[in-house]
Amino acid sequence: MNGSQARVVDPILTEHSRGYSNAEMVGGALFPTVSMPTRAAKRIEFDRSSFKRRRTRRAPGGVIAALEFGYEGKAVGLHQEALSAVTPIEFQQEAGAIPGIDLQRVGVDTVLAVIAMEKEIQQALVARNAAAYAASNKAALVGDFKWSDPDSDPKGQVYDAKEVVRKRIGRRPNTLVLAGGLNSALGKHPKMLEHYKHTTSSAISLAMMAAYFDVETVVSGDAIYDQADGTTVDVWGGDAILAWVPPAGQRQMPLPSFGYTYQLLNHPLVEAARWDGDIRSWKNDVLDEFSPELVGPDAGYLFQDAL
Repeated sequence: MNGSQARVVDPILTEHSRGYSNAEMVGGALFPTVSMPTRAAKRIEFDRSSFKRRRTRRAPGGVIAALEFGYEGKAVGLHQEALSAVTPIEFQQEAGAIPGIDLQRVGVDTVLAVIAMEKEIQQALVARNAAAYAASNKAALVGDFKWSDPDSDPKGQVYDAKEVVRKRIGRRPNTLVLAGGLNSALGKHPKMLEHYKHTTSSAISLAMMAAYFDVETVVSGDAIYDQADGTTVDVWGGDAILAWVPPAGQRQMPLPSFGYTYQLLNHPLVEAARWDGDIRSWKNDVLDEFSPELVGPDAGYLFQDAL
């Protein structure tokens, strides 16, 4: 089948897949999804034209100064993630005897969870890549500077980092992603507990952390995955990422966003079930095509090894 031919898609399961989300995945807070019409599309990156002071005053009868803003089209390399959800006929027959059990949908959900985890891992790798940041926009924390240390000052560090970002892009960060372990450490940090000691809450919530750090959104990256040797890895390690991310509805404008996840239009999708006689099973191919990209590192600040 070539690209001009229509793809055979299972419409019900595809709609189910597009609505699927895992609450534990937080990469979208830093890399919101932007649909790409084709695999060969380019993203637009604007320069700092709007930051320059210009001659705007005009004398009566004078010529109006003109402004040309600069931009560059950069290629986006989407990559495909694909797995088949396999439903043996024997299992399907047994499940059919129990009302409400749809093994085909369970299989698709499982595959979607695996692909969602892969997306989260890729987003975390991009966000945690210290080499992508200027020296002014990152800090490797040690000793009592680590947020897990009771003598540390996370609020002071975040406020200093917000000022660094403001001086680079003219906006204060609105999003803070915490590694799961950092969420736990901050929840029992002496300075945090002291700040909220007169509240009736029995625990420090993410909303309370957002108020404490004066950012709109704080999320906890709790996702983990198992390696081939059986060891478990925290997707977000022990890092924290502070960033400015455009609100929904403003993501097509020339704003200094931290990052985006570029995703092929109408994905993910689930192809129609096909019969594999060799293993006497139905197969549903699940496909997604995306690329998380750090488009504006000046709009972010990386706290390495904060845990």
